[in-house]
Amino acid sequence: MLYYLSLLTHTDQLAFFRLFRYLTFRSGAAVMTALAIAFVINPPLIRWLKRKQGKGQPIRSDGPQRHIIEKAGTPTMGGLLILIPCIGSTLLWAQLSNRYVWIVLLVTICYGLLGFLDDYYKVTKRTADGLSGRARLAIEFAIAFLATWLIMRSETPALSGALAIPFIKTALLPLGLFFILVGGFVIAGAANAVNFTDGLDGLAIVPVMIAAATFTLIVYLVGNERFAAYLQLPYIVSSGELAVFLAALVGAGLGFLWYNAPPAAIFMGDTGSLPLGGALGAVAVSVKHEIVLAIVGGLFVLETVSVIVQVVSFKLTGKRVFRMAPIHHHYEQLGWTEPTIVIRFWILAVVLALAGLATLKLR
Repeated sequence: MLYYLSLLTHTDQLAFFRLFRYLTFRSGAAVMTALAIAFVINPPLIRWLKRKQGKGQPIRSDGPQRHIIEKAGTPTMGGLLILIPCIGSTLLWAQLSNRYVWIVLLVTICYGLLGFLDDYYKVTKRTADGLSGRARLAIEFAIAFLATWLIMRSETPALSGALAIPFIKTALLPLGLFFILVGGFVIAGAANAVNFTDGLDGLAIVPVMIAAATFTLIVYLVGNERFAAYLQLPYIVSSGELAVFLAALVGAGLGFLWYNAPPAAIFMGDTGSLPLGGALGAVAVSVKHEIVLAIVGGLFVLETVSVIVQVVSFKLTGKRVFRMAPIHHHYEQLGWTEPTIVIRFWILAVVLALAGLATLKLR
């Protein structure tokens, strides 16, 4: 919205607004704006959620036993503390005529509403199980397929329906309409991967911010014709505007981490994990970096794979590979303290982000 003030620069008195034309300035402003909104609204929002939820989020009975004692009474739906500042800051600083921004916002808002309903059901029914798993997945994939189709409609004919292969110069695998399935899987898969990761205080939000910061640089390069040509990346016209959204996500994440740091005053819940993962997936599909997302978000992939391996192993052999899944609970059962697990997983997320960035040059 504030971008359009840059059009009012025909006099010297309004020359300051020329800064609003620059994507870098607006991205930096989006971080600070989201952070400011978060610090203003988060304390009263946490108090309101505590009053409304009473006993807080129901704790899994089959999870680590210490959680039942230590985390009881902590409210959930903390994703609201991220979504409101992120979306608000994006609407203020992004170029609102940009289709990619609206597609990513569509995924974020729809997944946020779905996650909110899931958390609401858990709180009101006093159960750790939310909506029907099949129904939730069906809705997630429907939203993801729609978003992918809209992205394909926004791309140039040469790129529409193509999957970019990292490490190979300008390699594109033409998939046609089949790409809707691939893109949908990336978006819905990323949403659920972040959801699996959200199990300890601060564990999910920092890797999300690391991935968002990494993709802020990626979308800026992909959306700049000169940089894209130099790095031999697919040039996605107008996709650079997604840097504003990702920057706002980083700022909102910092504001949330202030209250989610151990011991957490509030849990992210599905209200946060689903839209954050879905947004990262939608961004990756928009800029043809779906495979790179699996590297940058490798921690989320690891958490998801640990659950799949555990379930498959138990059904086929009756034995468990891990003491408990997702894998962060396995390390809890081994005796690692929660801060140790969280910080080491953060370090792993940084290393994987650097590996993802290396794909930009190693071609």
